Amino acid sequence: MRLDKFLSHMGYGTRSEVKVLIKSKAIEINNTVAKNGSTHVNELEDQVSVYGEVVEYREFIYLMMNKPPGVVSATEDSRDQTVIDLLDDDVRHFEPYPVGRLDKDTVGLLLLTNDGALTHRLLSPKKDVPKVYYAKVAGRVTESDVEAFKEGVILDDGYHTKPGHLNILKSDQISEIELTITEGKFHQVKRMFQSVDKEVIYLKRLSMGALKLDNSLEEGSYRELTTEELISLEQKNDHA
Repeated sequence: MRLDKFLSHMGYGTRSEVKVLIKSKAIEINNTVAKNGSTHVNELEDQVSVYGEVVEYREFIYLMMNKPPGVVSATEDSRDQTVIDLLDDDVRHFEPYPVGRLDKDTVGLLLLTNDGALTHRLLSPKKDVPKVYYAKVAGRVTESDVEAFKEGVILDDGYHTKPGHLNILKSDQISEIELTITEGKFHQVKRMFQSVDKEVIYLKRLSMGALKLDNSLEEGSYRELTTEELISLEQKNDHA
């Protein structure tokens, strides 16, 4: 990899900014002062340092966010704030993107990464990766709804969903439920409840595959996945 690309990827600025660092003799490759940004380095074997500090190379980043309401799950949007806008520069330069989408008013677990292979495996319809949601629903959710969801319901466009596991936490004028589904159709949870004449008024994603929302994360906050979380996500997903 070119030196300037390597350092840019690691957050040391644009290629022109890296050029300034090179001119000031701030960069060394294997203890030798670098002279040209086009110099190729082996990111896994060569030691690159900036002002004497060794650059630890990493290719991928994995972030867990507790998505707040009013923010869209996109990398850019001309009207609304995006989840990427909530990230600090030290992680944004990795160019992460949301894995799947949460509706603008939906909160909870959102994974952001630049690992395309993991993203594909998590979103592949063939993998049936389970996603668990908590919702408040206007209307009394009953056992007949549980049975309907177990069979899959017909959405407004005629699509027959895969079975969903509906767990009633509270059945009242405002019901509280947990729903596990393995699909991610547009507004799916809301449309599934519409199919049984009820309205979702609050929706929060609790988990995706083996990854569970860290309850200590405030809405709008994020952190990197732990090694254990990443391993469990990849292992369990590989067997999904």
